[in-house]
Amino acid sequence: MPLVSTRELLTEARRNGRGLAALNVIHLESAEAIAVGAEQAGHPAVLQISQNCVHYHGALAPIAAAARAVAEHSSAPLSLHLDHAEDVQLVREAIRLGFSSVMYDGATLPYAENVATTAQIVTEAQADGVLVEAELGEIGGKDGAHAPGVRTDPGEAARFVADTGVHALAVAVGSSHAMVTKSAELDLDLVADLAAAVPCPLVLHGSSGVPEEALTGAIGAGMTKINVSTQLVRSFTAAVRHRLAEDEDLVDSRQYLAAGRAAMADEVTQVLGTISGAGTP
Repeated sequence: MPLVSTRELLTEARRNGRGLAALNVIHLESAEAIAVGAEQAGHPAVLQISQNCVHYHGALAPIAAAARAVAEHSSAPLSLHLDHAEDVQLVREAIRLGFSSVMYDGATLPYAENVATTAQIVTEAQADGVLVEAELGEIGGKDGAHAPGVRTDPGEAARFVADTGVHALAVAVGSSHAMVTKSAELDLDLVADLAAAVPCPLVLHGSSGVPEEALTGAIGAGMTKINVSTQLVRSFTAAVRHRLAEDEDLVDSRQYLAAGRAAMADEVTQVLGTISGAGTP
């Protein structure tokens, strides 16, 4: 089916008190796994392409075209989002390429500079109806301000949204990027306070390290967009390792990549069941 917009998916999820899973595309097989997993789950998803992914592939356009083709071939409602872009020119390129949402990550900048640059991107994006996500401070795991114990202040978050006009805000409430164990402890009271203070949808990064019951609790407290990557990559890599160990003479990369893709698709189905399965029918 044609790509849907992230704004549409976020609006519907928020209205129904559900979460919206945003899952990272690393390569073609991961895009295919997300699409299959979403079809199996019967839930929508956001296909995310990060700045790191762009650097890996050497350019945005080829991997974006691949993700778009996969989405348009799928029966699941899927949107295309640029994740964690610190490069303003990359954000502008994503808008030109037809992404329906972008995340500008100015969290490492001084507050005033983050506000000014984010506000400028919002102004430019609005001409094309593109939703802009931003981050206040840094989510843990990226060598930045949000080390364990650091949290987003609701008052500052409200000021940031008012000053920039962003349409979604990533906040620090206890999660951390690249966690390989589900041991993160979310501050659900803070999630509720942020949801009350900020008019736009809240975004949880680093969700791979969050236990399922905490994720559903966060969604119930007001979190909407839930980003997941490491959990999916782990399942893909584990299946590839297992397939190669089964047959040391295997040389056809399609066979072990297919195993990784199938395992990741099943993991996507489980993740979507947790994130989008709760809420109002």
